[in-house]
Amino acid sequence: MLELIIKNSTVDGQNDLVDIGCKDGKIVEISPAIKADAVKIIDAEGQLVTPPFVDSHFHMDATLSMGMPRLNQSGTLLEGIKIWGELKPDLTPEGIKKRALKLITWAIAKGNLAIRSHVDTTDPSLMAVDVLLEVRAEMKNFIDIQLVAFPQDGLLRCKDGLALMQRALDKGVDVVGGIPHFERTMDDGSKSIKLLCEMAAERGLMVDMHCDESDDPHSRHIEMLTYQTQRLGLHGRVTGSHLTSMHSMDNYYVSKLLPLMAEAQMNCVCNPLVNMNLQGRHDAYPKRRGLMRVPELMAQGINVSLGHDDVMDPWYPMGTHDMLEVAHMGAHALHMTGVDQQEALFNAVTTNGAKTLNLEGYGLSPGCNADMVVLQATSKLEAMRLHPTRLYVIRRGKVISQTPRVVASLTLGKDSHSVDFE
Repeated sequence: MLELIIKNSTVDGQNDLVDIGCKDGKIVEISPAIKADAVKIIDAEGQLVTPPFVDSHFHMDATLSMGMPRLNQSGTLLEGIKIWGELKPDLTPEGIKKRALKLITWAIAKGNLAIRSHVDTTDPSLMAVDVLLEVRAEMKNFIDIQLVAFPQDGLLRCKDGLALMQRALDKGVDVVGGIPHFERTMDDGSKSIKLLCEMAAERGLMVDMHCDESDDPHSRHIEMLTYQTQRLGLHGRVTGSHLTSMHSMDNYYVSKLLPLMAEAQMNCVCNPLVNMNLQGRHDAYPKRRGLMRVPELMAQGINVSLGHDDVMDPWYPMGTHDMLEVAHMGAHALHMTGVDQQEALFNAVTTNGAKTLNLEGYGLSPGCNADMVVLQATSKLEAMRLHPTRLYVIRRGKVISQTPRVVASLTLGKDSHSVDFE
C-alpha cells in the first residue's frame, strides 16, 4: 500500500494529468492512473504540483527584528548594517530562536522547504550560530536549513574575524561565507576571498559570498571570487550573491567576465525584492535598479537562483517569505516577462535553487524525495501571476500544511459570481 497518492495533477513536462504515488518518503510512481490503495489520497483537480520552493539567500538570525532597536529611516544598506550593530548587544538566544521558528512556519506555509541562511559570525559569543544550529536540528524533519558562516562586519575588519569563522565551521556550519566589499580596502576584500576559498577547499565545503553589493561599477570582487574558484578547483561549489555592481559595470568588461564565470561553473543568487529597495539610493535620476544581469548570466549557462534575503528586519520592512513574490518582482525589475523568461524565474525559486544548495533527492520524478507543493494554479505562468494559495505542502509524503482553496463570492444584484482569477 502506498502512503500517499496525489491524483489528477498537472506536472510540468507532462501532457496529461497524472497521479503521483509516494511510499517511505519517496516518489515511487508518476503515471496517468495509479492502480493502488493508499493511506491518503489527494485530488489535485488539475492544479499544478511542483517541487518545493527554495530560498537560496536569507538571514534567519535577523528576521522579524524590524524596529529593534529602531527603524531604518533612510532605507539604506549601510543604515541597516549600523542598526544591526546596535541591536547585537541586546540579542538573546530565546529571541533569535523564537523569531526564527516563527519565520519557518511562514516559510512552510508558503511551500518553502529549503532555506540557505547566512548567520553572523562576528559576535565573539557566536550566539546566533549556536541558536540556528539548534533550530536546524529541531526542524530537520520539516525543512532543510543550510547555514552559511557570514562575517557581517568583515572577515579582516572584525577583530578575530578569521578565528571566529573557524570556530563557526568547527561547530557544524555548512558553507563558508564572506563580504569582501565591506572590508576596509579593495585589497583586503581580495585577501579575504583568497583566505576564505582556501579554507573551504581545505574543509571540502561550499562557498557563498555577499559579493559586490554596491552601485560601484569598479567593485570587482566577483572577478577575484571566480579566479579563486578556478585556482582551487572549486567548480560548481561557489556562489556569488547579490552582485549588484554588475548593473553598473562597463558592457565590455562584463563581456569578458561572464564567460570566466561560466568556465568556473559559478552559481549566482539575485535578491530582487531587497536590492530593488537598497540599490540606487545615491542616484538622482535616472535611478539604477542595481540587480545582477540575470538574463545574460542565464544565457551563458550560469545557474541563477533567487533569494528573499530579508523579512521584516533592519534592511527590509516587508515580506511574508513568499518566493513567488520574489520571482514576480524579478520578472518586472529584470525585464523578464516573456513566456520562457517567466518560466526561467519560476525555476530560479525551485530547481535552480536546489542546484545552488546542492540538495540531494530534490525533484519531481520517481526516486526523489516526496516533497511537493500543490498550488491553486494550473501552470508556472499562472503561478507567477497569482502568487497562489499553497493548497498542500508535503514533506516526505506527509501533508504538513494545508490551506483551503481561495474563492471570492460576489453578489451583484440578482447575479452571483465566484472569482478565483484563474
